[in-house]
Amino acid sequence: MAAPLFCAIDFGTSNSAVAVPDDTGGMRLVELEPGQRTMPTAVFYFTEGAHDADGPPRAFGRAAVAAYVEGHDGRLMRSMKSILGSSLIDQTTDVGGGRGAKYSDIVAGYLKRLRRLAGNPERVVLGRPVFFVDGEPERDAAAQAQLEACAHAVGFTEVQFQFEPIAAAFDFEQQAIRQGKGEQRVLVADIGGGTSDFSVVRVGPERVQRLERREDILASHGVHIAGTDFDRHIELAGVLQAFGYRATGPSGRELPSGLYFDLATWHLINSCYAPLRVAEWRGMKSWFSDVRQHARLMTVLEERLGHELAARAEGAKIAIAGGADTTVDLNHIERGLVLPLSEQTAVDALRADLDRIIATAHETVTLAGLKPEQIDALYFTGGSTGLRLLVDGMAAGFPQAARVTGDRFASVATGLGLHAHRVFTA
Repeated sequence: MAAPLFCAIDFGTSNSAVAVPDDTGGMRLVELEPGQRTMPTAVFYFTEGAHDADGPPRAFGRAAVAAYVEGHDGRLMRSMKSILGSSLIDQTTDVGGGRGAKYSDIVAGYLKRLRRLAGNPERVVLGRPVFFVDGEPERDAAAQAQLEACAHAVGFTEVQFQFEPIAAAFDFEQQAIRQGKGEQRVLVADIGGGTSDFSVVRVGPERVQRLERREDILASHGVHIAGTDFDRHIELAGVLQAFGYRATGPSGRELPSGLYFDLATWHLINSCYAPLRVAEWRGMKSWFSDVRQHARLMTVLEERLGHELAARAEGAKIAIAGGADTTVDLNHIERGLVLPLSEQTAVDALRADLDRIIATAHETVTLAGLKPEQIDALYFTGGSTGLRLLVDGMAAGFPQAARVTGDRFASVATGLGLHAHRVFTA
């Protein structure tokens, strides 16, 4: 079977997807793992094993997460997209077994896996957020350049970009046309793991065949707040307080918070295991009024359970997404330790982020020169749109707009595929 000429890749903070041409002249999503059209954006570097033609011994996607959960020696890397635009991209990080890997090589290695699963095409449309970095155009441009360099490094000869929320608008347009809808102005809310992106796009049957859609893109805007921020705030508010976060010691002073912030941030968790840092906190037992909190914290640091703790917080977020209270089982850290997490605690922890995201949606409409009542439809996509608090809060500001939910994990990839087909077959 001949290799496809092109593909589209949604390289997401939490999950990724790929679209390639199908036999009917359209596009289809690639099965990246058995029965799955999306794959977690995760890489696990094994401590043991020999290099092969593809590089160090690694697992990708669900296999990477499983390797970590099963306790294999090595390092799990997630949220690699958040590194783009930062100075970390050229730095080397410890991946276990005395090995190091540049962050750029970690990103490239994951893209290489996606390219191979797509059949090794040479041309690609890559999705990108409206802003990789908020308010810093130079760093934002650097982030796109870094991602493009990684794509070229794994064999793509032609790389084009499309904003992720605009791609989602193309997916919405296809659905609307099939339903017999006419021209509409849609506000796309693409809220994933790393960014919340919005676009106001004019769609309809008279416009769908146009290769150049610039005049239909009325506004695009975004903010670097999304699912991983939700996870961090929930971990800090609902989990890490049992480990001493915001606790007051015998001296009456609050414990230093830097370690706790790092424990709640995926790509910084490994920095908490540095021997000097562990030794420092081991010697701070007298700083804790509740020595059980110190013991729990040392268990996390000495047994390297930070990623597991973050995963439990993410699971709690998912559990309360529909509006129910839940619990966080930490029996593996301390026998019988189960923490309650109420929806109200989550609301309080996320309120500032939710308000900022909703405000950004309204700012996007204003940038388009429209009023809320002039928006015909809201199209929700991205993993974090499963959070009822967020979707309901946003929809309340556009009461006249139809509320449409796309495939939370595949709408962007589908739309990128539509765009890639138009660009590369024009």
